[in-house]
Amino acid sequence: MGAICSGKEEPEDSSDANVEKQATGPMETFKAVWSRFRYLTEDWLFLFLLGAIMSVFALILDFLSDQASTFHSWAYDQANQIDIGVWRIFATLGVWTMFFVLMLGFAALLTRLISPPAIGSGIPELKTIFRGVILKEYLTIRTMIAKFIGLAFVLGAGVPLGKEGPLVHMSSVVASQLSRLVHSFQGIYENESRSSEMLAAGCAVGVACAFTAPVGGVLFSIEVTSVFFAVRNYWRGFFAAVCAATITRIVTTLIKDHDLDMNTLYQTHFPTGKAYALQELPVFALIGLVMGFAGAAFILFHRKIILFMRRKSMGVFQRHWMIYPLLVAFVFGIFTYPEALGQFMSGRVKFTKTTTDFFKDCTWSNTTYGDTCDESLTNNWTGLSHQDSIFVNLCIFQIVFFVLSVFCGTLPVPCGSLSAAIGLGAAFGRMIGEIMAVCLDGHIESGGKHQEIYPGVYAVVGAAAFSGSLTQTISISVIMFEVTGQIVCSIPIMIAVIIAVAVSIYLQPSIYDSVIMMKKLPYLPDI
Repeated sequence: MGAICSGKEEPEDSSDANVEKQATGPMETFKAVWSRFRYLTEDWLFLFLLGAIMSVFALILDFLSDQASTFHSWAYDQANQIDIGVWRIFATLGVWTMFFVLMLGFAALLTRLISPPAIGSGIPELKTIFRGVILKEYLTIRTMIAKFIGLAFVLGAGVPLGKEGPLVHMSSVVASQLSRLVHSFQGIYENESRSSEMLAAGCAVGVACAFTAPVGGVLFSIEVTSVFFAVRNYWRGFFAAVCAATITRIVTTLIKDHDLDMNTLYQTHFPTGKAYALQELPVFALIGLVMGFAGAAFILFHRKIILFMRRKSMGVFQRHWMIYPLLVAFVFGIFTYPEALGQFMSGRVKFTKTTTDFFKDCTWSNTTYGDTCDESLTNNWTGLSHQDSIFVNLCIFQIVFFVLSVFCGTLPVPCGSLSAAIGLGAAFGRMIGEIMAVCLDGHIESGGKHQEIYPGVYAVVGAAAFSGSLTQTISISVIMFEVTGQIVCSIPIMIAVIIAVAVSIYLQPSIYDSVIMMKKLPYLPDI
């Protein structure tokens, strides 16, 4: 009563409070631990899903491409069985040419109808987004569907166009959509900084899926897209890229390789420590110099053709936009017809399949030292009579496909340029290597011993140099280490790539910056 009168409350029983704390303590601890666990695992789950989804897309594209190539060969064989000579030529020419016309025509038509932003590589637009510019409809599911369908037709055609750029674009779309759809990520992924980090991881995953090169993919994504890069983001790119590359390689091995050998995309077998001699380093540097000029010329011609097609005098191609892709596809089929000019350019072997021949560790020419390749390989490069010079055929291959690659790169379809650069650079390197092998009888005197000359090493160096010149990235060296499965050629590759990139930077912007300038995207170049 006195307590009430004095206005003071009587203290509650302390034993009840202790019981309540003991009841709620374990639950609060569990919630705190669960919250921390979810925070740590959200990134891992997100990145794993990103890598897994993109590996599935890449595997489906490879399967569809193989099926289309098999059908083309079957149809050509059926037409080739006609007994009457003139009709046989018309039938084989029609089958060979119309395949490219239909495939590229459908690619251009469907991409344009579904989502025009899916046209092209996608990396230039991604660079613009990383500069803080919002591009509408670039990261939508509709654009990704158009990219996938168009890319499937392009890869099935076997033209000198790659998939690395479109896969980077598709991967960035998947990363963007996952961050929106997964409700448990909302707390983390609402800020712009984290969204940008996930897009960077998506870029790495795209390259990893294209070449099963996770390390090179991460470095390439940093070098191509980022103005600055936070070191804390490394693990995100590596983890997602490793997931994508691992799933892609395992599934590909289970499907295609019955011996279960985990070979890389262009597996080479050069001897460790004996792949090249010291005297060959100046030749590798010369390859880098030539590839630097060739890459700059490729970028220049690509830009000139696109600007020429935009002139008012070429209005017919702008009003009837389907004419241009159909015309280029028809010309491509005529030039590559296996019984005409195509017999001097690997015959019936598609451009995308020739890189494996260039990287072989055997020698196409007959020399005293070194292993000579089987006739099943060399017959593709000696014409229908199997008597033509491989050097003349390699020159024709490079000149014709250089021009065709430039024109194919201007088509309104989803496409990348890195695969074409690898093929063209490998062809030049192979030619230089074969010339060295013939002139020096297949070996070089090094330290009192006979050092065998491997033209395949020159092909790898040429492929890396031309790719680096076109993209103006040094990380292409790491990608070449991973796609060949060997690092024995690291010094020649680095020398050639650095020289090629330096020459190309001095002469032209990269192929991606060139597209940015032509599209007039709101992009601030480096000062």
